[in-house]
Amino acid sequence: MKTSVQDSTRVNRAIRAREVRLIGADGQQLGIMPTRDALAIAEEQELDLVEVAPNAEPPVCRLMDYGKYLYEKQKRERESRKAQKVIEVKEVRLRPKTDEHDIQVVLNKIRKFAKEGAKIRVRIRFRGREIYHPEVAQDLMERVAGDVSDVVTVEARPVLDGRSMVMLLTPTD
Repeated sequence: MKTSVQDSTRVNRAIRAREVRLIGADGQQLGIMPTRDALAIAEEQELDLVEVAPNAEPPVCRLMDYGKYLYEKQKRERESRKAQKVIEVKEVRLRPKTDEHDIQVVLNKIRKFAKEGAKIRVRIRFRGREIYHPEVAQDLMERVAGDVSDVVTVEARPVLDGRSMVMLLTPTD
């Protein structure tokens, strides 16, 4: 028998109401009764008296194994967290004068990231006077997007962002 209060759920002697509406372990309504009688029934059945609806009038309590209830609740929360797919954004960086072989390496990285299901941010950084020729970066972005068009689609067209040009790619399903 537990008497602790965890997750603000009142259990056993922590229940403050004088009367409670009792629900059995099988889900059957046992009626409204004094809390001490409900506790006696819980002890008799070797279960815990758990307050499931504290705002009801009178509060609703259920006979259950509180430890098992907490375990099941945590298990459901873990499963729901696991089911949520976190979309990761990976970034590859280039320069306007990036060599051919280096571009091929970046294209392979983009393919790898797309297979993993991640979005890919392609960033071309400008140095010095390179910023005066954004068309070079624009052409490189279009070439990159065209070369990997079998595995990704362009989500956000190339945009000048400070001293860099950025494009966002999404894997095709």
